[in-house]
Amino acid sequence: PCGRSLCEASEQDRRLRALFQKLDVNRDGALCIHDLAVGLGRLGLHRTELDLLKIVKAGDKDLDGQLDFEEFVHYLQDHEKKLRLVFKSLDKKNDGRIDAQEIVQSLRDLGVKISEQQAEKILKSMDKNGTMTIDWNEWRDYHLLHPVENIPEIILYWKHSTIFDVGENLTVPDEFTVEERQTGMWWRHLVAGGGAGAVSRTCTAPLDRLKVLMQVHASRSNNMCIVGGFTQMIREGGPRSLWRGNGINVLKIAPESAIKFMAYEQIKRFIGTDQEMLRIHERLLAGSLAGAIAQSSIYPMEVLKTRMALRKTGQYSGMLDCAKNILSKEGMAAFYKGYIPNMLGIIPYAGIDLAVYETLKNAWLQRYAVNSADPGVFVLLACGTISSTCGQLASYPLALVRTRMQAQASVEGAPEVTMRGLFKHILKTEGAFGLYRGLAPNFMKVIPAVSISYVVYENLKMTLGVQSW
Repeated sequence: PCGRSLCEASEQDRRLRALFQKLDVNRDGALCIHDLAVGLGRLGLHRTELDLLKIVKAGDKDLDGQLDFEEFVHYLQDHEKKLRLVFKSLDKKNDGRIDAQEIVQSLRDLGVKISEQQAEKILKSMDKNGTMTIDWNEWRDYHLLHPVENIPEIILYWKHSTIFDVGENLTVPDEFTVEERQTGMWWRHLVAGGGAGAVSRTCTAPLDRLKVLMQVHASRSNNMCIVGGFTQMIREGGPRSLWRGNGINVLKIAPESAIKFMAYEQIKRFIGTDQEMLRIHERLLAGSLAGAIAQSSIYPMEVLKTRMALRKTGQYSGMLDCAKNILSKEGMAAFYKGYIPNMLGIIPYAGIDLAVYETLKNAWLQRYAVNSADPGVFVLLACGTISSTCGQLASYPLALVRTRMQAQASVEGAPEVTMRGLFKHILKTEGAFGLYRGLAPNFMKVIPAVSISYVVYENLKMTLGVQSW
């Protein structure tokens, strides 16, 4: 075995040295972008200038703007390891070859639908010997010096719930690539997402508090508008009162995200799928269950957030005082008010958000993805905004009923408010419109929330050293 591995190593060294000499057009012992463009063109491998820039940037350890032989070898060896991971994930039959059916299946597992004819077209572009299957050598040579590994790249660029925070943590968790799991990048993504959520929620907290006030206090007789609501809040408690309830809203991000991610991973194992990536309906099932577990664990914090947002000046000295007050006057059950409409709201929110996002993602990938699955900032923000808005719209009546139930203090001897009773009361006194009170400030915060969380996420990613391979 030792002899064989030495032989393989020397063979690889010979292959890479020969390739380096072919690419070193001006024979100066280093590869610049011009060398790569001309050399790869001669080999029939045409790459964009951006691709070539990515290659040089990834391999250039001494930052001189070019690759010497050692840097070139190091880059390619690392690149081949990643390519082998992708090849193995595509090779469902474990026979060392990839056929059209395996490409269709792998993309379907990621939620991307293509026909067998389209898969055959992809195969033909890599297949050198006309067998309509690709072995490892064909796969490696085709992707040689190409910074894009298309299948996991879709997962890499199209993160959704990790990046976007609109104040409701009910979305289905993101998938992570094999590489992200093995290098420990997944937890950095989650930390960056948590930090982005905290900044985003703090920046949009005044609109969130106005939404809660309108959900609870607005009615036909007490018609609150946006400007009037802000004026009322500032008059009652000064500018600082606009951020009431934000502290607990930010605090609950960490436990909720961590519990949801761990629960999601365990449910995936329980589902027992042998695929690395779940299909859409499996993701919805696992994500909804994980969301229900996370929400159940931190639900008292949700009630506290609503009570803190609705409090009058001087009513509570802080979060702990509010919690003690509720416990002593209303008992432990008060911390689970509105729990049922909250749980019921997970399915429409997560389901519609996921369905819309995947539909928009697939439409973009099929129409515009040529050399890369990277959609760019604008497309990603637009897809995130539209899917979040649709998810919120579908579950909004349940969210409103939940907030009203959380807000109502239990009075001894008074009848307990039920979800069904509250729905009937709102429809009877205010009509269907009453179930959408506070929708305007809620939608007003979606675009700034999505944009802020994206910008902060990208900056935190860089700070934490998250690499996109």
